[in-house]
Amino acid sequence: MTARPVRTGRAGGSASAPPRSSRRTSPVRPPRGGRPRGGPRGLHTRLRRAWDRPLTAYYLILGGSLLITVLGLVMVYSASQIKALQSGLAPSFFFRKQLLAAVLGGGLLLFAARMPVRVHRTLAYPLLAGSVFLMCLVQIPGIGVAVNGNQNWINLGGPFQMQPSEFAKLALVLWAADLLARKQDKRLLVQWKHLLVPLVPVAFLLLGLIMLGGDMGTAIILTAILFGLLWLAGAPTRLFVGVLGTATVIGALLIKTSANRMARLACIGATDPGPGDQCWQAVHGIYALASGGFFGSGLGASMEKWGELPEPHTDFIFAITGEELGLAGTLSVLALFAALGYAGIRVAGRTEDPFVRYAAGGVTTWITAQAVINIGAVLGLLPIAGVPLPLFSYGGSALLPTMFAIGLLIAFARDEPAARAALSARSARRPVSGRRPAGVRWKTMRRRVKKRPSGER
Repeated sequence: MTARPVRTGRAGGSASAPPRSSRRTSPVRPPRGGRPRGGPRGLHTRLRRAWDRPLTAYYLILGGSLLITVLGLVMVYSASQIKALQSGLAPSFFFRKQLLAAVLGGGLLLFAARMPVRVHRTLAYPLLAGSVFLMCLVQIPGIGVAVNGNQNWINLGGPFQMQPSEFAKLALVLWAADLLARKQDKRLLVQWKHLLVPLVPVAFLLLGLIMLGGDMGTAIILTAILFGLLWLAGAPTRLFVGVLGTATVIGALLIKTSANRMARLACIGATDPGPGDQCWQAVHGIYALASGGFFGSGLGASMEKWGELPEPHTDFIFAITGEELGLAGTLSVLALFAALGYAGIRVAGRTEDPFVRYAAGGVTTWITAQAVINIGAVLGLLPIAGVPLPLFSYGGSALLPTMFAIGLLIAFARDEPAARAALSARSARRPVSGRRPAGVRWKTMRRRVKKRPSGER
């Protein structure tokens, strides 16, 4: 009789079979898709990935500009009430004008953001010609209006005035970007004469027309835009230094020959109004910032706007912001401008279109330089140049072209290939209601195929 073999399957067992555990254990899996772990390193990785997303610049430009504009409206209303009452006007007079300009500027922003790049290029020459024509009209007696000693305004009837030199900034950016882009396509920018002509002569023409009205602050902004464009175009160091030296000599002569400009230069870092109260505005701007503390005295509770600080709602609105909202408010404004500047540099650095690179760089230089000059004057680090804080100070003539320029940046940020793909995917995968609408099924990320309606209403 033969022995039967021992079965070692599932039903049976043997002494040599390993014991089975009653509890099932799952193997440890690594993080899927390289998902960062917790801790400071993981947080840094998540923030870096969020910062590098295709739509980061788009949201920074859109959100930052809207926040600056809304906060500016609030501060204009708070800072201008006493000024309006002293002039025999309604307390909300300046706020209503600024709100109207913001609404019109919002329309210009949407128009510029939806406009194709080729249409922006076609606007360059008409806008430049119109700006030169209007700045010539400013010098005609009876048409041009002098404000605070500078004749750079045109009366439009009633309480409305226009400053053509503000539109000259936008005109120079668009025209110079189109000019440099066409020359780069033809590979002419390697020659220094094509870098300078006709860019520098046209810029000097605009500067001359502006200086005829005595507005040196706007001339400084225009000069900064010119240097920014030359730097983006790859100007050689000696050429760049030569143009910068020429502009510095001309600026020094203009300051030396004007007692008003020399007085403003002498007020840098002043802590006392000085003889004849020549540094009154600069010193009281410092007083307003110092009395604000960390969180301010409260919205509407400023004391300097009661006749002590000249131009509280225009050139020195940042000082009133520091007094009422404190260090927290001023740092918030600085952070918004820093985010806007970073987004503009990112758009200019990631594009392959030369026109977009020059235009985005020019707009970023314009807004950043103007913000630095205004805030530096309020802090007593720079001479008072009489330029408003972009998107923030009172003034429709400054707000309208600036918001159009912001629309340019938004259009350029949306035009990036990665941003276009992200926007298309988001609009295709996320319906407005949050659920898939009835009668629609998704075929691809970019195309929707509608089903036959069911007859329900």
